[in-house]
Formats: sequence, C-alpha cells, structure tokens
Amino acid sequence: MAEGNSNTNWERSVIEKLATEALKEQRRARRWGIFFKLLGFAYLTFILVMALDWLPGADSAGKHTALVDIEGVIEAKGNASADNITGALQSAFKDKNTQGVVLRINSPGGSPVQAGIIYDEIKRLRAKHPDIPMYAVVEDVCASGGYYIAAATDRIFVDKASIVGSIGVRMDQFGFVEAIDKLGVERRSITSGENKAFLDPFLPVEAGQVTHAKDMLGQIHRQFIDVVKKGRGNRLKESPDLFSGLFWTGEKSIELGLADGYGSLDSVARDVVKAETIVDYTQKQNFAERLAQRFGAAAVRTMGLDGAGFSLR
Repeated sequence: MAEGNSNTNWERSVIEKLATEALKEQRRARRWGIFFKLLGFAYLTFILVMALDWLPGADSAGKHTALVDIEGVIEAKGNASADNITGALQSAFKDKNTQGVVLRINSPGGSPVQAGIIYDEIKRLRAKHPDIPMYAVVEDVCASGGYYIAAATDRIFVDKASIVGSIGVRMDQFGFVEAIDKLGVERRSITSGENKAFLDPFLPVEAGQVTHAKDMLGQIHRQFIDVVKKGRGNRLKESPDLFSGLFWTGEKSIELGLADGYGSLDSVARDVVKAETIVDYTQKQNFAERLAQRFGAAAVRTMGLDGAGFSLR
C-alpha cells in the first residue's frame, strides 16, 4: 500500500512539474510575442516618420502661400543647405495652387557657396514662374549669407527689432606658434608646394599668404555687394557703412533700404499674397541623414581635413 502511494506521489510530482514548465514556456512565448509586436510597431513608425520627411507640402489642396524656412547656419551639412532649400523652392513653385512663396529667414549666415547656389536658383525660378511673387520675412536674424539670399526676393519684411545686414566676409583662425614653443613641441609639416600649408596655425604667419587671403576675401565681398545692389536697386540709401559688415535693427534697415517694411509670415500671407492658408514646403533632414552626417563630420575632423574656409557671417 505504501508502495502504491509512493508511485502516485511521484506521478503527481512529475505532472505538476510538466504543467509548471508548460506555463512558464507559454509566458515566455507571450513575452517574446509582445516584444516583437512592439518592435514591428516601432519600425513601422520610424518608416512613416522618414517618409513624411520626404513629403514637404503634401497637404497643398487649395490656393495657398508656400513657406520655405531658412533656419540656422547656411551650410552643406545642415537643414539650411543649398540642396534642401532649392529642393523645397522647386516644389513650392511647381505646385499650381501656390499664390506666392515666402522665405522665412532666421539665420546668421554661413557658406558663401551655399548662399550663392540658393540665390541663383531663386532667380531661375522667378524667371520661370514670373506670376508667382516671392518675399522674405525676417524673424530674429537675417545677416550676411542670410541677407545674400533675401536680396533675391521681391520684397523683404522685418520686425522692428530684427537684426539685418552684416554685408561682409570673414575668415577665422587661431595662432599657436608661441604656445607650442613654450611646451617644447616641434611642428613638422612636409609639403610639396610652398603654400600648401597655407596659414597653418602652428607656423609663423607669412605676409604673402595673408595678402592672398585678403584678396580672396575682397573678391567674395565684391560679389556680395553686387548681389545686394542688383537685388535692391535704387531702394538702397547711400551710406559709407552699408557694406562695412555692420548690422542694424529692422527699423533702421527700412530707412537704409535694406528692407521694405514690417511684416510677419501671417501678415504677408494674408495682406500681401492674399492667401491666408500656409503650406510648409521646408525639407528637413530625417534621423538617418542627421546621424550619417554627424559620423561623416567626425571622420573629417579625425583625419584633419576640415581646414579654414570663408564665411558670410
């Protein structure tokens, strides 16, 4: 009898263990199922967000004012790159419901090349679509390269406290010659070409190289001045400081002929374009592009390829 009870207890113990393990396995399977469902949902959300980044101005039903933002430094590796801005402008002008295009600018400037590409594309699009007016609306800052672009538009609107101007070119560097001398560091630069180490911050300044740099700055400055004079025409007031690199408030910029009047995005859309509905065509980098460019910029810095450059800011 005792032996029968022992067998029964053993069988019951085995069955309980099997049932427990089965329940644990079900729970594990359920957890993994939930995990993969959440992962799939996150992936689909990511794809959707990336797709929306590539659809500027998709909701363009009806007559509207097209908006393109120029935000931050104008550079090849940012949102305010020539590729992004010209692509957005092309989409805005192409839409048959666009009644006018507004560039909303909040930029201290940046690359003269990127600004020049955007300026040229604006001129091309205006010639191709003469019936679609284009205006610039300045928020906090429209300086240097930002103003270079604004000069291509029909009219420029500002806030009385906006910062406008800075028509000039700069090149920034540091000099570390005395610092490395004090540290007992020897600079070794091997080049094939007497000016290949142009304005090397660890070598003494050479007068000929400084002269050459100033000549290039002067050429770019003259190009900038020509663009502003061509865009603003007889609206500009003669002033010795106008092209000196100084900047002014929006109120003063109207007096100098650098701007035409006061206005915001909403007021220009409503009162000037006569189309209150605003559709944003601005192209912004998606997450993958921003990540790739950060890694690219880091690699350039690591290899020492980010040399000196000219800047309209």
